[in-house]
Amino acid sequence: MPEGAYRYDDGTIEDFQCAPGPAGWRYVGRTSGATPGGRVDVAVDSRWRQVRLEIHGGGWLLRGGVTGPKTLWVRGAAGDLAGAQEHTAAAAGFTGSSPGLLVAIARSLALTVGVAARVRLVAVTAPVLATRLVEQEWTLHEVSEHETETAPLAVERYSVADLATGVTEVLYLSGDVALSGPGVELHALASPPTGI
Repeated sequence: MPEGAYRYDDGTIEDFQCAPGPAGWRYVGRTSGATPGGRVDVAVDSRWRQVRLEIHGGGWLLRGGVTGPKTLWVRGAAGDLAGAQEHTAAAAGFTGSSPGLLVAIARSLALTVGVAARVRLVAVTAPVLATRLVEQEWTLHEVSEHETETAPLAVERYSVADLATGVTEVLYLSGDVALSGPGVELHALASPPTGI
């Protein structure tokens, strides 16, 4: 079960744990530092669809998940979703700054080297957990092996292009751990990534 910490460019630390389970995979991250008190908890099914998501941050709470071709969510004051309005969109899931979301998207696309896929997602922006729809193109450019003390580590290099702005960012993954991505890098890892 990988656990460790990611460091964001603004100094925020996200301590995380992730693990495969009998029906899919789960990621839990908690932030401290520049943006303290945030939490992301995402569970995916065997096809890596984000069936349950909960994000806390800035006094807000967002809960949602994918059901069929749609993504559903509610957002409200932390601890009180009673008056929150339900939202729905034709989207494959959620994206945001947390590496856990990026891993889930990459694995759901199941790309092979040289192949690209377009995907529509609900982007969640911290700290107020505002949402907007984004169209992205993900491309897996290469898979390289890096020697470690125990076994070779397969590292995948993706590019993620925002189709509205043209901005392209690079993401490196190994199994179920992001090594580096947009505005974030792996800071500490207590156990190796789970091979996916």
